[in-house]
Amino acid sequence: MFYQPPLWLRSGIAMTIYAAFGAAKQWHSQPKTSPLKYREVILTGANQTPIFCQYAQPSDSKGTIVATYGITGSLEDQWFLEILAHKAFQAGYGVLLFDWRAHGKTAALSPDLTSDGLLEGEDFVRLAAQGKQQLGLKPPFFFAGYSLGGQLALWGLKKAQELDLKALGLQPEDILAGAVICPSLESHRSLSYLEKHPFKCYFEQAIAKNLQKLAWQLQSYHPHAFQTETIEKATTIREFDQYLVIPKLGFTTTQAYYEASSPLYFLQDLHRPTFILYAADDPLFAPDLVEDLRYVDQRNTHLNTQITKFGGHVGYISDRHCQNHWGDSDPWWAWQRILSWFDQQLSQHHRTRSVTTAQQ
Repeated sequence: MFYQPPLWLRSGIAMTIYAAFGAAKQWHSQPKTSPLKYREVILTGANQTPIFCQYAQPSDSKGTIVATYGITGSLEDQWFLEILAHKAFQAGYGVLLFDWRAHGKTAALSPDLTSDGLLEGEDFVRLAAQGKQQLGLKPPFFFAGYSLGGQLALWGLKKAQELDLKALGLQPEDILAGAVICPSLESHRSLSYLEKHPFKCYFEQAIAKNLQKLAWQLQSYHPHAFQTETIEKATTIREFDQYLVIPKLGFTTTQAYYEASSPLYFLQDLHRPTFILYAADDPLFAPDLVEDLRYVDQRNTHLNTQITKFGGHVGYISDRHCQNHWGDSDPWWAWQRILSWFDQQLSQHHRTRSVTTAQQ
């Protein structure tokens, strides 16, 4: 799949830094032809955890995208997710976006911490079910996310295979497909890679500081749920998980937790269409995961994996030549490819249903 960034962004580190600090200004400076008017609602995920959501649906919706963001942040500051919402709405999709566990307004509702997909996968499915039943959001549903949010969306597809969908008010075909950008695939190997790298370790340190801020925010909402001393010890990603996350999940080591929650080990078993965009120059993940992803992709026909030479971590800014090649009107290449792929899955879904109806 052809993708080309501007010359000055043909470095994974440069693209990642620009995506983190510069691209938001580029997006917000663009005129918005269809400003979204979200409705806000509190739904419930696994173990009855309250989840803050916002949603919007066009009058002629052809389906609904359920999505969330990466390791830190909230719906209020996730410009990259905002791009998806605007483009999806313009393309005729409804959107159901949510602050996942311990993030944003969900953090104010519950002290429940993150679980890297072990619980969030079920959250995706339950939100889709309540979106259909309570909010009138139109199926089929598509799961989407990026970075750690991509990991969560992959878990959503896994849980859609394991849960009793009919008991939740869903038909099996109501959850149609999923697409992710730069998902975290194997946490232990990638974190070890960052910790040991002489320069990329600064990415880990920056994320860890934000995680500690997240913990302090949770404590301000739920002062009896956490001990101050425990939060003070959580100065790295691994320590955050070691001291705050895994004790409540029943794991004794972070390595066991990371291996249990990493999607790499169940990708070959997914049987819903799954689109994975992954950049070979992503500086946050262990480089050898690229070959592992290729290996799994070859063994599961339901996967459509596109590994690009460039892209960085959740960047994928395209240059003019790339935009002209695809007929894009802006540089937000990744979401445009995903929405086009969703359209393809929807068309195939309708053709299959038509054939089935004709045969009955």
